[in-house]
Amino acid sequence: MLGDTSFGDTVSGDRPDRRALILVENLSVPFDRRVWQECTTLRDAGWTVHVICPRGTKRDTEPEAEIDGVRIHRYPLRAATGGPAGYLREYGSALWHTVRLARKVGPVDVVHACNPPDLLFLPALWLKRRGARFVFDQHDLVPELYLSRFGRGEDLLYRAVCALERRTYRAADVVLATNESYRDVAVRRGGRRPEDVFVVRSAPDIDRFHPVPPEPELKRGKPHLLCYLGVMGPQDGVDYALRALAKLRDELGRTDWHAVFVGGGDTFDAMVELSRRLGLSEQVQFTGRIPDADLVRYLSTADVCLSPDPHNPLNDVSTMNKVLEYMVMGRPIVSFDLREARVSAGDAAVYAPANDEAEFAGLIALLLDDPEQRTRMGKIGQERISGSLSWRNSQASLLAAYAAACRGHAPVSAGDPDRAGKRPRR
Repeated sequence: MLGDTSFGDTVSGDRPDRRALILVENLSVPFDRRVWQECTTLRDAGWTVHVICPRGTKRDTEPEAEIDGVRIHRYPLRAATGGPAGYLREYGSALWHTVRLARKVGPVDVVHACNPPDLLFLPALWLKRRGARFVFDQHDLVPELYLSRFGRGEDLLYRAVCALERRTYRAADVVLATNESYRDVAVRRGGRRPEDVFVVRSAPDIDRFHPVPPEPELKRGKPHLLCYLGVMGPQDGVDYALRALAKLRDELGRTDWHAVFVGGGDTFDAMVELSRRLGLSEQVQFTGRIPDADLVRYLSTADVCLSPDPHNPLNDVSTMNKVLEYMVMGRPIVSFDLREARVSAGDAAVYAPANDEAEFAGLIALLLDDPEQRTRMGKIGQERISGSLSWRNSQASLLAAYAAACRGHAPVSAGDPDRAGKRPRR
């Protein structure tokens, strides 16, 4: 469990010279697992780490907290509704709160901004003028996200998000990419030198995330359990999964399964309604977001896990966290054929042609009928997660990026109030 203390309970012993400030807008911390792993890696390397992020709705609700030595400052934020105007309100509020809280944190050596959106270069530039180095942590390719989510083509707003991405690349001292595809974009489209772009892959925490004995009662009386884990947004393919399950039942005659969909998001209610319209309500269960312990129970019991992200400009080059979490739990995966899905999962998954729901259903049936193949695929996934995709490799890359960003720059003195308003010496 995470040790949660108030800011008044100061951790004994001062941290060494370096101070980092991590900026996040789209998730709270430590709920954002990638950011939390980066925080604890930096902490263990001797950095004093501050985070500015939104408050969560059901967890991470305290305005301020110190958790395992990481100091978190949270602000209230209402998610965007009502089209572009809603996003302007959300992002404007987030930027105002971020600058307000950054003033409170004081001088830092590194400002580490995690997108989306590609607007956090604005407070990062303000901090750079006060001596910080800027690390851009590119979680999403926002231009591809715009094309994939809204389907409006390369319109004026698309050109605007491309311009913001260019400004962010230009302002950063180093860039963190989640995979080689993102790294290629940073070099090719962002004009960054290859030596300034570091691949820091997301990876599950294998100490926290590991299989437990299966619980057959979670299958609701059926021989098999299918599981989906993740966000439910327009580009995440939950609708593809539901239509594939309807085909599994109607066209392949398979009713020997129960399916559970774990997670929440913008389209959660719409997906529950789609399940009802497809006549799947008796066989498909939506849990919403659940505690990690319950998630582990479902994944440990699942026979097959689903990664139904459709082929689009964003998904084809993105690493899906759910795929990695399925792998660490030793579960076989059915996925659409995406470039980075193959890089991550390899032979731990079987791949349907892009967006082909009938083939997706057929592969589910194939795996349900072959327990030996399921076991073999599960072992391959676990070996990949503990080897080439291990967080240990990403830790080394993260620390190398910070070393590169700070090379030749003396530590900022947190105790010198005059330093906050001065440019660093060159």
